[in-house]
Amino acid sequence: MKFNLQDKVALVTGGSRGIGRAISLALAEQGVHIALCGRTSETLAQVADEIRALGVQAWPIVADVSRLEDIQNFVSAAAGAAGQVDILINNAVTSMSAPFDEQTDEHWRYHIDVKLMAYIRHAREVLPHMKLQGGGRIVNIGGMTARIAAPLRVTNGIVNAGVANFTKQFAGHVATHNITVNCVHPGTTATDRMLQSFDRQARDADVNVDEIEARQIATIPMGRLILPQDIAAAALFFCSPMADIVTGQSIAVDGGSANSVNY
Repeated sequence: MKFNLQDKVALVTGGSRGIGRAISLALAEQGVHIALCGRTSETLAQVADEIRALGVQAWPIVADVSRLEDIQNFVSAAAGAAGQVDILINNAVTSMSAPFDEQTDEHWRYHIDVKLMAYIRHAREVLPHMKLQGGGRIVNIGGMTARIAAPLRVTNGIVNAGVANFTKQFAGHVATHNITVNCVHPGTTATDRMLQSFDRQARDADVNVDEIEARQIATIPMGRLILPQDIAAAALFFCSPMADIVTGQSIAVDGGSANSVNY
């Protein structure tokens, strides 16, 4: 399926692993040139090569998104190299799988800075570029912990709820500039970070990891873990002309696991 995104330029934070990598490749397959940032030059270079193999340009840029200066440098370097910014995928994240009592002030501050504040800062930095060219798309990757209580992911819940609220607030602020802002909440997704969470749960329950994974799958009506590619498909929709008039929305890609009713 073609999404009419040929020669658009996307900035993807945390673009070298997991969901960020999947979104980068999905966009590249549609002819989108990708600027991606992360903290490790080797993994960034590897994904950049995968992107270029699809016939588009890639600009891997090392950045620590907890730092405002790095965010400003990433957006400036990407815009300078590409000449435009059409899409922002806010995806970078960090978290520690641990109960509330083990989360220090430093853990809270770092998680807020790497995700919520970084999303806000990236949106602020790309805004002049999108205004100048008459529009753009921003997709924020949140998480189902925005809607549920998860004892080992307490910082995730607070931060992801903030991401969802920011999505709605910012969407209203930029709508008149033809900029859409939407959010995707991944369910239990097969990423390195989720597998680390499984390890912690297995240790606490004194069982093996396979049993924890089986328990998680049993809570998903569709009968399997979410894949990074599933999240990429939702992000691709929000970036496409099919979502021209869709903004301020948060959708779950969770295989039907959530029991909440969201209007």
